[in-house]
Amino acid sequence: MESSHYFSLRHFKHLISVGILFACIAASVGIRGGWTPSEFSAVERYGLVISFILYILQILLLVPLPFFIFNFLGVVLLNVFPQRPKLQRSPLIGPFLCFRVVTKGLYPELVNDNVEYNIKLCRNVGLHNFIFEVVTDIPVNLKTNIQAREILVPGDYQTKFGSLYKARALQYALEPEVDSLSPGDWIVHLDEETVLTEDAVIGIVNFTGAAQYSFGQGVITYGHGKIVNWVTTLADSIRVGIDYGYLRFSLGVLHKPIFSWKGSFIVADAEAEKKISFDHGPEASIAEDCFFACVAFSRGYSFGFVDGVMLEKSTFTLSDFMRQRRRWVQGILLTALSKKIPWRFKIGPVLMSFSSCTLPFNILLVPVSILWPMPSSPFLMFTYSFNMGTAIYLFILGTVQTFCIQKYGWWRCCLLALATIFCGLVGGVLENIVSILVFWLPKSSATHFYIVKKQVPCDYIKVV
Repeated sequence: MESSHYFSLRHFKHLISVGILFACIAASVGIRGGWTPSEFSAVERYGLVISFILYILQILLLVPLPFFIFNFLGVVLLNVFPQRPKLQRSPLIGPFLCFRVVTKGLYPELVNDNVEYNIKLCRNVGLHNFIFEVVTDIPVNLKTNIQAREILVPGDYQTKFGSLYKARALQYALEPEVDSLSPGDWIVHLDEETVLTEDAVIGIVNFTGAAQYSFGQGVITYGHGKIVNWVTTLADSIRVGIDYGYLRFSLGVLHKPIFSWKGSFIVADAEAEKKISFDHGPEASIAEDCFFACVAFSRGYSFGFVDGVMLEKSTFTLSDFMRQRRRWVQGILLTALSKKIPWRFKIGPVLMSFSSCTLPFNILLVPVSILWPMPSSPFLMFTYSFNMGTAIYLFILGTVQTFCIQKYGWWRCCLLALATIFCGLVGGVLENIVSILVFWLPKSSATHFYIVKKQVPCDYIKVV
């Protein structure tokens, strides 16, 4: 058993983390200019039309509020410094695990290296009853291994409802003549660059062994190995923070994917995945993960949180960063607009799309408020500060969780946390551009599935 000192240290670190969150919110109040009351008639000063526009801009601050509330609850109510998971049952007697990697096949060396590494790690944990399946459009010449299988998607393969891209490949792997899984087996979805950790494998063994929920997901960090682009890597810190905030609260407490989930580190009951399928047509093929989660949610399946962390890499260029975000925004919007999912099960994607659509106006509010100050509203001021402060905290939390203090030291971690705020601003600017391209210049935003570069020009993982 672990010592009580360890538990007290964890709680102490969590209290410090919560204090930093409130400090970020308080600092945002100062940035906004405080809550000094200013009473005057906006209509008399600016006229009816300008006043109406200014009030609308302020009200739009409420759109992303639910998302930040979920993140706030997650990082306050749940300790962001969890214990390392321990095996709750022998990995020798657990259910059969199929680690399924979907790839276009553009980076065969990357796929082979990661599969080899991940197989060795699983064996080191004690797993025997598992297989790695690589579903690919282009042959990757997967190295011969009794626990590895390459599934080549035929060029002329078409799904019943015309699914495309990754959804098409995922569906092909579920076809009866291809699929070899039985009831009680589980699928773990990985991207081609995903690297497992011992904690993640243990978390998966515990989750699948308990079989309490049909689907689960855990945390992914993006700063392992060689850092190709520090700006995009630190900008992705907010994704890690969101995993510790919203994702843990939504899946671990509510057991529902309120605002969707990610496309990798998905742990799925094989039979449940087959019943839902990935064949929901072209509209579900841009963000197949979001669409799948909403369909599963609508059919009453339960979700849980998986302990442990998996490792991936951020995009290598700012242009790829934008293309990646653009696809996500487009895919979530298509999910929100789909008639195949009842409204009450896609409220999250609807709010996320509306939030992305209004993002430029939220940024515009800052200079507009300087030129045309409005009578202060404590509620709107608090909303602005709450959203901004929580976002800043999520960036910092993601960086702290990605770059461990034991490896980088206190001072370097502090510098990285400060740099993250700057990189977050860069990411925010790029996401504003994406919003304009998708929502306000739709002719320039043709729907497609862009594949970003993921292979590093050197070996960046250690052989187990």
